[in-house]
Amino acid sequence: MISMTIFSIFPQRPRRRYTPGLALAAAMAILFASSWAWALQVSGLESPHSFLADPPSRSYFISNINGDNNARDNNGFITKLSDDGRITAFKFIEGGRGEVTLHAPKGMAIVDQVLYVTDVDTLRAFDKETGKPLAMIVLPRPADGKATQSLVDVAADGQGHLYLADQGGNAIYRVDLTPPPTLTLLLSGAHLAGPSGVAVNPKTGHLAVVSYDSGKIFDITPEGALTELASNGFFTGRFQNLSGVDFDRWGSMYVADATKGKIWRMLPNNKFQVIAEYLPGPSDLGIDRVNHLILVPYQDSNAAEVNGLESPTASSGDRAKRTLADYGFVEPKKSEKEGSPRK
Repeated sequence: MISMTIFSIFPQRPRRRYTPGLALAAAMAILFASSWAWALQVSGLESPHSFLADPPSRSYFISNINGDNNARDNNGFITKLSDDGRITAFKFIEGGRGEVTLHAPKGMAIVDQVLYVTDVDTLRAFDKETGKPLAMIVLPRPADGKATQSLVDVAADGQGHLYLADQGGNAIYRVDLTPPPTLTLLLSGAHLAGPSGVAVNPKTGHLAVVSYDSGKIFDITPEGALTELASNGFFTGRFQNLSGVDFDRWGSMYVADATKGKIWRMLPNNKFQVIAEYLPGPSDLGIDRVNHLILVPYQDSNAAEVNGLESPTASSGDRAKRTLADYGFVEPKKSEKEGSPRK
């Protein structure tokens, strides 16, 4: 078994110490004991919801709700880390400081130099280097005046568009970033069952949307055509409250179940695997596709964690003999590389 090196990092004023790495490491020791060779834990956070990698700047960002999920209290903040796990700014962007308004930040996405953050009913844009607020887009008020709007996630497609998941309003929005940015409704309806996570498949360009209310996973084309990829059957209750979704560079999808404490991987051949379980409420996970890492926030435990992922085999999902390249000890083949390896 390859030993796991763990780095624990804490902000200057830790509020509540918790190390979910013990739970995740134990679960992974059972499932993929030799495939995880690098781990990092962050504690002392305040209701962290999303964990985002930005390989071009060698940085990570964690959104902190710091209070009620939809409270307009202007005390949310974004934590910034270096790629070696050091907290470079615990409150890099902070609601109520200067010109910043940030109530309950959740989902995040980066396009060029701009960090986009969902905040209750508003999409906010900040300079990813300075934290300076740049712009905002507010959702239109619901026609019936009764629906509760709750933007929980945002994803970029690399083609100048953002996609927003409105859990409370059962809607998916599309933002065209061509100046001036425009917001349009892509899909809405009770069948979306509380969309709580959205990601763009790097292989197909389609959206993956997970539901919190009924544990469904949808595939949505950029034009809005919806297909149900997975759901609970009459005799099965695989998913409960799904809270995050992302893809690795090979097109495998990772989904977090906040209530059951599991992380699932769906391979391109549609086979599902549990890669971690017994986790303390994982929220909106992220994938660092360059360094092949999974980023997991634990909203109810005020903590977050980074772990290395195994590389897929050349087969369609069947296990095969691994090499040292799977664990980061030697360079992978050129066909498997994307970007610069971790230094």
